[in-house]
Amino acid sequence: MTKVYKSKIGIELVIPLILIFGTVLFLFVSEKRSWIGVAIILPVIFFVIHIFATTNYTINGNSLIVKSGFIFNKTIDINTIKKISETNNPISSPAASIDRLELLYGKYESVLISPKQKQDFINNILLLNPNVEVKFKKYSSTR
Repeated sequence: MTKVYKSKIGIELVIPLILIFGTVLFLFVSEKRSWIGVAIILPVIFFVIHIFATTNYTINGNSLIVKSGFIFNKTIDINTIKKISETNNPISSPAASIDRLELLYGKYESVLISPKQKQDFINNILLLNPNVEVKFKKYSSTR
């Protein structure tokens, strides 16, 4: 079974980025010698768009592959996942929204993700590892 979950793209991250990049781009364009600034900011804007567009979570067999552009690519054995809980932790992570899930796995490792279809994602993880403890408002399990 291979299932790909796209990251939810949160307006709480998009609006500040549009305001920041829009303001900087406007300031560069309004200057007389702005081509250097525009040449610098446009690749940064395209990089951020690329990261948002390519952030996804793939369940393939007993593996969860967390990918965000070419920056983050991690494979997690689903059998090592201990807990899934909701969080709004804003720490940098492979998630394009603040509406996140924290996965605790391995000995002391964790990752924050933001699948669009949280419930479906959790259900598929539980099919592969029914021992996962889930702390989610629409689904609560302490197995």
